[in-house]
Amino acid sequence: MKDAVKTIGNLIDKQGVSFISSVDENGYPNTKAMLPPRKREGIKVFYFTTNTSSMRVKQYRSDPKACIYFCDRRFFRGAMLTGTMEVLEDSYHKEMIWQEGDTMYYPEGVTDPDYCVLRFTAKEGRFYRNFSSENFEVE
Repeated sequence: MKDAVKTIGNLIDKQGVSFISSVDENGYPNTKAMLPPRKREGIKVFYFTTNTSSMRVKQYRSDPKACIYFCDRRFFRGAMLTGTMEVLEDSYHKEMIWQEGDTMYYPEGVTDPDYCVLRFTAKEGRFYRNFSSENFEVE
């Protein structure tokens, strides 16, 4: 792949759903559909919102290993990124990705104690298209 950041970034930006995976207390992967990331820095860093009280937050705090996946069903392409997930509760990051309408999920607003930010940092990836896959490093 000539330009992984451009190719995979374009795929990600067109998806309405993303999938995040964590590791449970027994070492098994857990995957969940999420809204698309609120912000991304290339294909290295991604920001999601979630509830501080969620099972996923508990799992990431216990084991930060994570995976995110994006699938283009129309062209049967997909991108998997593996790395780590951090749970951020500071006001800077919470305000950075807060959007109008988020009070539907977090009624107390940007300072709601049940609102936090998940920051995923990719280390490597795998891209599937045209019936074949290729691994790539994320820089």
